[in-house]
Amino acid sequence: MVVGAFPMAKLLYLGIRQVSKPLANRIKEAARRSEFFKTYICLPPAQLYHWVEMRTKMRIMGFRGTVIKPLNEEAAAELGAELLGEATIFIVGGGCLVLEYWRHQTQQRHKEEEQRAAWDALRDEVGHLALALETLQAQVQEVPRQDALEELHAQLQDMRAQLCAPDPQAASKAASASQAVSASSKK
Repeated sequence: MVVGAFPMAKLLYLGIRQVSKPLANRIKEAARRSEFFKTYICLPPAQLYHWVEMRTKMRIMGFRGTVIKPLNEEAAAELGAELLGEATIFIVGGGCLVLEYWRHQTQQRHKEEEQRAAWDALRDEVGHLALALETLQAQVQEVPRQDALEELHAQLQDMRAQLCAPDPQAASKAASASQAVSASSKK
């Protein structure tokens, strides 16, 4: 996976370099034409770069304490313009990276906010469902049980039998029969 990403990074860098190359060329031309730009913008970095480069080379080769001559004005102006052009390319590339990072962070933050909103919505839905469940359980507990209804029905039949029976013995037989029916239905 990393191997495939590396050529894309090189291609991206090459694209940024090609896009910012005209800007760097304009800066170089301005440095060559303008005396102020050349003197104060291009020459100091070029002389510093030349001094550091030559000092490093001399130390690597073993020559310590040698005096490094500054570049002539034309060569320093050319080197300074090149450094400024490369710095421009580097700044444009770095700016693109910063903008891409910022865009990625914004997308990530937006995605996290969406997930948090979805999570909150699910939590609210679960709360509503729990409340509905509690309401249904309360309603189920309030409904009289079937056994109690059958018992009431048996007692009602006993009373009917007693009221409708002409003699008291028939009423007692009907009552015992209805009690037998209710006892068998409880089993």
